[in-house]
Amino acid sequence: MSAVHLSWARVRKVALWVVAVLLVLCLVLALTAVWAVRRSFPQQDGALRLPGLTSPVTVYRDGHGIPQVYAKTSDDLFRAQGYLHAQDRFWEMDFRRHVTGGRLAELFGESQVETDSYLRTMGWRRVAEQEWQLLSPDARRHLQSYADGVNAWLADHDGGRASLEYTVLGLQNSGYTIERWSPVDSLAWLKAMAWDLRGNMDTEIARAALFAAGLTRPQVEQLYPAYPYDRNSPIVDGGAVVGGVFDQDAGPVPSGASTAPTSGGGQGGGGPDEAGTGGGGTVAARTVTELADGLSRLPVMLGNGGSGIGSNSWVIGGRLTATGKPILANDPHLSPSMPGIWYQMGLHCECAFDVAGFTFAGVPGVVIGHNARIAWGFTNLDPDVTDLYLERVDGDRVQVDGEWLPLQTRTETIEVAGGKPVSITVRTSRHGPLLSDASASLRDIGRRPPVDPAGSPAGVAASPQLVPGRPAPDSGTRGDGYAIALSWTALRPGRTAEALFALNTAANWTEFRAAAALFEVPAQNIVYADVAGNIGYQSPGRIPVRGKGDGRWMSPGWDSAYDWKGFIPFAELPSVLNPSGGYLVTANQAVVGPGYPRLLTSDWSYGYRSQRIRDMITSAPGAITVADVQRMQFDNRNGFAPTLVPAVVDALGTATDPSDDARVTATGLWKDWDFQQPADGPSGSADARRSAAAAYYNATWRHLLAGIFDELPASYRPDGGDRWFEVVRGLLAQPGSPWWDRQDTPAVERRDDILRSAAAEAAAELRRDQGDRPADWRWGRMHILTARNQTFGSSGVGPVEWLFNADPVGVSGGDAIVNATGWNAAAGYEVDAVPSMRMIVDLADLDASRWIQLTGNSGHAFHRNYDDQLPLWRAGQTLPMRWDRAAVTDAATQTLTLRP
Repeated sequence: MSAVHLSWARVRKVALWVVAVLLVLCLVLALTAVWAVRRSFPQQDGALRLPGLTSPVTVYRDGHGIPQVYAKTSDDLFRAQGYLHAQDRFWEMDFRRHVTGGRLAELFGESQVETDSYLRTMGWRRVAEQEWQLLSPDARRHLQSYADGVNAWLADHDGGRASLEYTVLGLQNSGYTIERWSPVDSLAWLKAMAWDLRGNMDTEIARAALFAAGLTRPQVEQLYPAYPYDRNSPIVDGGAVVGGVFDQDAGPVPSGASTAPTSGGGQGGGGPDEAGTGGGGTVAARTVTELADGLSRLPVMLGNGGSGIGSNSWVIGGRLTATGKPILANDPHLSPSMPGIWYQMGLHCECAFDVAGFTFAGVPGVVIGHNARIAWGFTNLDPDVTDLYLERVDGDRVQVDGEWLPLQTRTETIEVAGGKPVSITVRTSRHGPLLSDASASLRDIGRRPPVDPAGSPAGVAASPQLVPGRPAPDSGTRGDGYAIALSWTALRPGRTAEALFALNTAANWTEFRAAAALFEVPAQNIVYADVAGNIGYQSPGRIPVRGKGDGRWMSPGWDSAYDWKGFIPFAELPSVLNPSGGYLVTANQAVVGPGYPRLLTSDWSYGYRSQRIRDMITSAPGAITVADVQRMQFDNRNGFAPTLVPAVVDALGTATDPSDDARVTATGLWKDWDFQQPADGPSGSADARRSAAAAYYNATWRHLLAGIFDELPASYRPDGGDRWFEVVRGLLAQPGSPWWDRQDTPAVERRDDILRSAAAEAAAELRRDQGDRPADWRWGRMHILTARNQTFGSSGVGPVEWLFNADPVGVSGGDAIVNATGWNAAAGYEVDAVPSMRMIVDLADLDASRWIQLTGNSGHAFHRNYDDQLPLWRAGQTLPMRWDRAAVTDAATQTLTLRP
């Protein structure tokens, strides 16, 4: 017995030692994990040395980590800004410069070679290098000071000390070394911004693909309705170009009817297959689809290109506000990311710069915000600044008006982590780089030319000069190949970086417009207000003037009549100062009426958001306050539901079964619905009823689009944005339209058949996913937002995604709603675009201004400011946008002194 007892004692002793060792190991691992996460957290209190400063710089941070920087000189100010951006967001900055330089394979290996090939072919970095030479000495000095601040931080930080992402990267690329920051890195980031806000290039590809896939031109045009000027007002209600200058008082630009672009000259015409015959052929369909697929693999910097990408901004004059001074609001709609795209900051010095607002990590200055005298906000003008040209090529030659001219060529070498370098040859025509060279599947399209039955390239504007697919005159057997070239305004060097510094220091309308004149790409709508009480609007940007064609279809590159002939002069672009109505609204709708003599684009957003904002302003019961504007920004009213709901209810009312589930559900949920779409609400509350109605409506809308447009190629199914509002609006008045007939049934369906089936399918889906009680359904259970890390957030490795992504949350709003939480009906209900920030500036009291961003100012996972603004953003709340130094210091929770 004693031996047994001794044996058990030994076992217990060993077990205790094993447990103790395991506990110690777990503790060590936990401490190591905490150390690995926290060692990159920046010092935000006390004092640090920043070489190159001429005087100390003071940085106050509030509880949300928002810095207010006070310096004596502009050199010190931008050096400090570069240092602080690097402290909080350097991984994001490093990733972006690898994108813009076409160097992702250096980080992530062979899988990124094709993406780098596209980026090198477009040559963003090369253009940025050329822009550096165009900038003024002051602008170059600011950019260099900023870079010096970044590099001062880098001198003491590498690998995991810089950010947790580098620790994860080291698991697959242990040899990566961070390089110094260059001012050109900042300029190149502006190219990525321009790419994501490039206008209608995706629409141009889609038109060509739909035509090539078998739709007739009238069918394609029906999917791109004209802007509804009779229902949704443009930004500028009047004015005309007089003597080469836009005059807001010169008489109204007609806007009383929906009109398509006119034919001829620079205004339109020249689409494919004028006779209306479709069937461009499978080769053409494959060509444009593969081009779209290739471009879709490029990293999303700001926006995903979907219908939800846009913005709201408006400015209300003092005549309508409680303070008697203007209120300016802005909320850009971009793709959700972790960290968010914006970094809030104040920049103050004993010099020309005294400004606060939203910045881009990697770029000096403030992008959107206010200084002591003026405030400004941006939305995407969305003009047509890209054209695709189908080129006839033979080796390194391209055909122009019957002659063969040399292509420009260069060799690019792509370094590959863990692999051998890859060399590519980039060819460029007079229109731009040949994008088709960047795709192996597109390089050989000339072997089977994409020709439609009439002999013209499918989805390409008709050119009578040459017959594609046949040898050109006197060319023998040469020229039987095709390539696709991109003309894009951002590929021409410009001075947009200079515009940011000029905006930051502008003190009045004249100086603001001078700054806007430098803002070439991306072309934006800019709203303006100043402390003197003025409000205004300016549409800047480099917008092409075309010869033939209207930019809606690919152009024949061999016909010089389709070339760009220049750019719209800045003086002719619409602008307004102190409009008679007392307010201005921009939300990506048409800028000006169809009588405007220049072609900006024919692919606007359709005005549902802008008209709702106008209606809220004009119907306000009293003088408007900042709190009123905050409620407007979080408005969740669906603008198409008042049209669709009665149509569905009427169709369900003809059901023969009195117990029809969809009819009972629709009449119960949609009765007295005010078309607001909150995420949730307490059981039995008004918001709960609204949310249940919204859940059923959006499910019905999604199934309706799938039922109507089942003949469209999978890549071009409806995303559900406001273009589709207009398409379906037209079809509701055509109950026998062929679009209503489903392709997968022998019966011939009509409008009410599809409306009923969509409602029934939606009810079945929600009963399956959310239970049998319609009153318990919630829009926020379907409409989920996950802010994902741009690099590792979709890695497919659960623990890695957990490290860097925010927790999923249900949100209010929807597509083409003022609270624009976009979603793609072809993919599901998940949020793919958001109001990336919200800003409200009170020009009567700048300290009464408000702001919020999607996630938080820090780019370090697990930092307290990584996602601390998300709960407030989701609820429509904002933070104080402090301005006066006394208010800043009173709210400061940390004070950092940067010393020379």
